Amino acid sequence: MRTTSIDCTLQDLCRTLPAVEALVLLDAAVRAGVRIHTPLGMLAGPAESPMETRLRWLLLQAGLPRPQVQTDLRDSDGRFVGRADLYYPTARLVIEYDGQNHRDRLVEDNRRQNLILNAGFRLLRFTAADIRQRPDVVTSQVRRALSRV
Repeated sequence: MRTTSIDCTLQDLCRTLPAVEALVLLDAAVRAGVRIHTPLGMLAGPAESPMETRLRWLLLQAGLPRPQVQTDLRDSDGRFVGRADLYYPTARLVIEYDGQNHRDRLVEDNRRQNLILNAGFRLLRFTAADIRQRPDVVTSQVRRALSRV
């Protein structure tokens, strides 16, 4: 049976999949430790879910700057307060995707949110419904938050 390398397989899939789905695939590969060698690979990051990737893609397609992915956040004393799904450091803007398990982790997420806000970060939260049904609202809220630097 003939096989191809991971790199060739990823390149083939990137040529055939819609760009956002190719980025979802590349993010999963990055998270698994694969080195990416495709043009779209420069956008890949260690996103923890496909919807985080779709949110990032939405922001990029709206012409917004590329956010950092899965960034550790620290308070002024250097203490870890949380990890941002997406982060714009110049605006100290944290963007979180709340997935289906958010309700199960509500108390933990609320405590983490309090730590992040008390450390001086700003925070926006979005759901799959926001990304799929209200993409213009998502991008305008992020754009507005970034303009308040």
